[in-house]
Amino acid sequence: MTQTTRQTLVMGNWKLNGNKAMVAKLINALQAPAEKHPNVAVAVCPPVLFLGQAQALLTDSPIALGAQDADLHAEGAYTGENSAAMYKEFGVQYVLVGHSERRTLHGESNAMVAAKFAAVQGAGLTPVLCIGETLEQFEAKETQAVVERQLQEVISHCGIESFANAVIAYEPVWAIGTGKTATPDIAQQVHAAIRTFIAGFDTTVAARVQILYGGSVKGASAPGLFAMADIDGALVGGAALQAEEFAAIIRAGG
Repeated sequence: MTQTTRQTLVMGNWKLNGNKAMVAKLINALQAPAEKHPNVAVAVCPPVLFLGQAQALLTDSPIALGAQDADLHAEGAYTGENSAAMYKEFGVQYVLVGHSERRTLHGESNAMVAAKFAAVQGAGLTPVLCIGETLEQFEAKETQAVVERQLQEVISHCGIESFANAVIAYEPVWAIGTGKTATPDIAQQVHAAIRTFIAGFDTTVAARVQILYGGSVKGASAPGLFAMADIDGALVGGAALQAEEFAAIIRAGG
């Protein structure tokens, strides 16, 4: 299970940020870095209101489009929600599911996240399953147990083969938006444990699945993280809103 068989993926999660002018400026600024590093897959996840604008700006671009969440239903009386099928019409390729902010702020359970994962795959899109532990769980040395429970729910619901067409993002909750970043060695230990857990079900799937690190990734920290054998890229938050910083992360993956 070597990293050479997996492409580096750098994905920007814009969260609740942006306006029309910012979307145009940021996407246009990222085109050149993405084109200069074709070995790195690049994706951006703007707020849903800007997906149409982003789709137009990304025509003939190497940058893929992602969404930040999806409802588990395809349609129906679910006010305020958006389905994976709707995203598909806007050229979306990736959809985040189970981001820590969805789990903590919206009370999403492992079972709900697994249902969303299934809904995204059912629409022909690639789910990016976000998993990770809180500071209390980290300090109690429960990291591995927590991420295995989160993975097991999806495996039980969708089967291990579902990870052949999915991405995993390990995001320690204590490192999101705090400026704290797990050291490359700490992150590598968790990524290796994730891959080993999946290998217990299917070694081929484990060798292929991309596992991203998320948690205050910056241009300065990216090279050390990407040098680790089981870290296949990054899910980037705040730095994804800064063109130069995000471009530095893309370069680190090249």
